Amino acid sequence: MLLTSIDPFFQEFERQFDRLTRQTFGGGAAVMPMDGLRRDDDVLLRFDLPGIDPGSIELTIDRGVLSVSARREEEIGENERQFVRERPMGTFTRRVYLSEHLDSEKIDAGYADGVLTVRIPVLERARPRKVEITHGETKAIRA
Repeated sequence: MLLTSIDPFFQEFERQFDRLTRQTFGGGAAVMPMDGLRRDDDVLLRFDLPGIDPGSIELTIDRGVLSVSARREEEIGENERQFVRERPMGTFTRRVYLSEHLDSEKIDAGYADGVLTVRIPVLERARPRKVEITHGETKAIRA
């Protein structure tokens, strides 16, 4: 049995610690959360990139590795003075290792409402299929 408890103090501490760690060790490194769905005919990846200029998004494939990068620039006017900075700035990068069962030649991608959606088709040979079962005489199966 798995027991969990919710401790609001610990959650706030953890959130502050994560932010401090990113600022200290990652130079404010930007995070690109991703969801992945495996469907019968394809794989769907969704990357959260709110506030990103679509022109800064780059999607490349090299030797089975899908790389996504995007950039969010600082937006401070001449007469403005920043007093809080919690939104990550700079370059966001994420790499995903693709299975040999995916067709990297036919990838589709689109960006809407702050989400980059990448669709990667599954090769025909790797798609789920039914296997016919013969009735009657049993054939010997050799290993």
